[in-house]
Order: sequence, then structure tokens, then C-alpha cells
Amino acid sequence: MEFFVLGEEEIILGFNLVGIQGRIARSREEAAEGFDFAVSREGLKVLIMTEEAAALIEDKVAEWNMSGLFPLLGELPGLQGRLEGKKTLVESIREAVGISV
Repeated sequence: MEFFVLGEEEIILGFNLVGIQGRIARSREEAAEGFDFAVSREGLKVLIMTEEAAALIEDKVAEWNMSGLFPLLGELPGLQGRLEGKKTLVESIREAVGISV
């Protein structure tokens, strides 16, 4: 399975240590360019983004998620921690199902 990461420089360096390539996204332009590059890669299955990078291109992320295409998009907290107002996966499941998991 092929992965790609988009986010802060330190996050990219960490993923590079385990062989996962990525691009730095400090601005909306860098995030959009990195996103377009990643989703156009043949064989890419999972695009991991920091919440900050995803927030910069929220419209592109929402559109891609609705398309049902690969790569799958995953968000992880950045260096500053979880963005305020963002739900965890467990919280989203709990809200959708209505029970604790």
C-alpha cells in the first residue's frame, strides 16, 4: 500500500524516516499543489494530511471525499495538537450510531 503525507515540515521528516514521501504545506497554495500532486500519483492508496493542511484546502478535501475515489484521505493532528472543534473518529462514530464504541 502506498502512502503520501502533506503537512508541516517536521511531520514530513518523521514520515520520511519510515520511507513515506510527502510535501510541506505552509500555505493554501502549497497545500493545493501538494494535494493535486498526491491524488494524481498512480497507485497511491492513502493520503495523510495534518488537520491544518486539510483546513487550508477544505473545499478540495470535501469534494474528494464525496467522489469515492482513491486515495483515501486521513487527517491527523499537527504539531500544535488537535484543531478546536474537530471531532475524533470515535466521536464521529458515536454521533452517527448513537452508542458508545
